[in-house]
Amino acid sequence: RHVGALKAFEDEIGAQPPLGFFDPLGLLDGADSARFNRLRYVEIKHGRVCMLAVLGHIVTTAGVRLPGDIDYHGTSFASIPSGLAALSKVPAAGLLQIFLFIGFLELGVMKDITGD
Repeated sequence: RHVGALKAFEDEIGAQPPLGFFDPLGLLDGADSARFNRLRYVEIKHGRVCMLAVLGHIVTTAGVRLPGDIDYHGTSFASIPSGLAALSKVPAAGLLQIFLFIGFLELGVMKDITGD
C-alpha cells in the first residue's frame, strides 16, 4: 500500500537519496497528484508562517517594539516580554483579535488559487 505512493511520487522535487520519497505517516497512500500538490502547498505555506514567527521572535528578543500602547489602559508594547511569556501579558481581547485575524487570513485571503 505505501509502496504504491512511493512509486507514484518518487520523481517529484524533493525526493532525493538516501530516503527518496519520504512519507512515514502514509498520508499519500492511494492519493492522486492533486492531493500531493495540495499537501505540498499547505506545507510550504505553513513553513513560511513558521519562518515569519521565528523572525518575529528574533526581532522582539533584540528589543525592537512598536511605539505606543497595546491597550487603552496604558500598557506599552515595550512592557510586553518576548516569546511565550507575552501570552500572559497581552490582554485577552488582543489575543482574540490575533486569533480572529489569523482565521480570516487562513479562510479568506490565503487560498490555493490555481488560475483555472
